[in-house]
Amino acid sequence: MFGTYRAEDVTILLKDITGLVEPMGTAEREARIQQGVHYSEMLPIEYEPSPAYLAAFWDALDRYAPLTAQAAASTAAQIQERKGPGAVLVSLARAGTSAGVLIKHCLARYYGAEVPHYTISIIRGRGIDRTAMDHILARHPAESIQFVDGWTGKGAIQRELNAAMADYPAVDPGLAVLSDPARVAAITGVPEDFLIASSCLNSTVSGLLSRTFYRPDIIRPGDFHGAAFYQELEARDLTYAFIDAVEACLPEAPPPPSAPALSTRTGLEEVEEIARAFAIRDINLIKPGIGEATRVLLRRVPWKLLVHSLDDGAHLGHLYQLAREKGVEVVPYPLRNYRACGLIRNLADN
Repeated sequence: MFGTYRAEDVTILLKDITGLVEPMGTAEREARIQQGVHYSEMLPIEYEPSPAYLAAFWDALDRYAPLTAQAAASTAAQIQERKGPGAVLVSLARAGTSAGVLIKHCLARYYGAEVPHYTISIIRGRGIDRTAMDHILARHPAESIQFVDGWTGKGAIQRELNAAMADYPAVDPGLAVLSDPARVAAITGVPEDFLIASSCLNSTVSGLLSRTFYRPDIIRPGDFHGAAFYQELEARDLTYAFIDAVEACLPEAPPPPSAPALSTRTGLEEVEEIARAFAIRDINLIKPGIGEATRVLLRRVPWKLLVHSLDDGAHLGHLYQLAREKGVEVVPYPLRNYRACGLIRNLADN
């Protein structure tokens, strides 16, 4: 175990690569990605949040901890109904790990179920960590596994899971997520795109762990996918500040599942429409949803921030703040599945 998650909350199936990979600046990393280097072969330099941005995080947590708690409780209830007390939570690092901790605590609180919780890596274009999957399946029945993530963007990770589970036919690839604006998850706490405050920060709300890493010279056969531990940021660690704030708002009993969202259009369909509207050839440069737009502003080279409204500080205040700091144009756009969408600058156009 490494990182700052408590051992009783999650088993981290990741290789500690601390000190083995030199983090890259945003511009250099973005240039390499757009030249064909896979994003999982590099680590970004962690964003140092300004006082104004941290204030936006605390405001977001205060406003949306209750809705996040409702989503976690509802998600846990649906997992209990489908899997029973024998469920095994497998969260997708790193955004899914805190969601998995919340759901694990909800299952214990409401049903007395002390379920195992693992966090593993899945990487778009590289697949799931097969070493981690084999580790779990050597210890638990395949039908007990429930994959967990924080939210959906375009649905790419769900599609990656669907493909990966072709090699594990007894494992259900359906995701359980707190927010599902892409309309692809099997279990959804709240279908709408809402602000999960953990999306506002990187490692300092994720157990001080980096995003997951895979490069064959460092991740050898039989290794788990990797992650670095930013122990030097320990004084700034807000992982349990987020988890505890959400848990303080948990309802007495889990709410019934939320009604399906009115829009039946998938997130991918909306992304394809945005691509046409802005003449974007590569849809990987389009990152829809509050969580994904936040990632664009934190660790990519952003071009524009699309928002459903210029007057939605409650949901988008942290994004407005980041856009001001980075000089990114904020553009109103008639988004339907999402409240925000980040567009990455195509460096070939410069």
